[in-house]
Amino acid sequence: MKAHQNYQQFYQQITKPFSHSPLLIRGLCWLNKAIVVLMYVSYICLLLWVALFDGGIYQLLPLVFIPGAGFLLLSLIRSYLNYPRPYEEWPLKPLIPRKGSGDSLPSRHVFSATVIALSVMSVSKVLGIVLLLLAIALAVVRVIGGIHYPRDVIAGFLCGVACGIGVLLIP
Repeated sequence: MKAHQNYQQFYQQITKPFSHSPLLIRGLCWLNKAIVVLMYVSYICLLLWVALFDGGIYQLLPLVFIPGAGFLLLSLIRSYLNYPRPYEEWPLKPLIPRKGSGDSLPSRHVFSATVIALSVMSVSKVLGIVLLLLAIALAVVRVIGGIHYPRDVIAGFLCGVACGIGVLLIP
């Protein structure tokens, strides 16, 4: 069987529960947006907390520089690779609407969510773990939504972990 047919079958299988439920599709789109917004709000709150109550500017620098440098590097790499998205290569309609093409590998949303979760973990282990679980949920949502391949979100997650460990190792 061709890879084309295998991926189509895989995608049909994981989206089967959504095929006749506009409510589930809306829920998937909402969850995608909600996790992204929650991550960015969490990051802003982390930066404010550290600046005001937990070490000031000295502690703030690695929380800004390491994720920022990682984000820029990841963006350059994915722009260079310019891998197509699933809906560009296969005859499938993504459940999460998205404009544009390419830049699929690695997932920048999953990278950002993961590095934010690990950055928060440097201040609160429990909240960091909750956010890390949400980063994994975001990866699953983006694959089910048809805007990333599993490899894209796995690569984004691993890059986020590598960058996040850099944040955790700074005292």
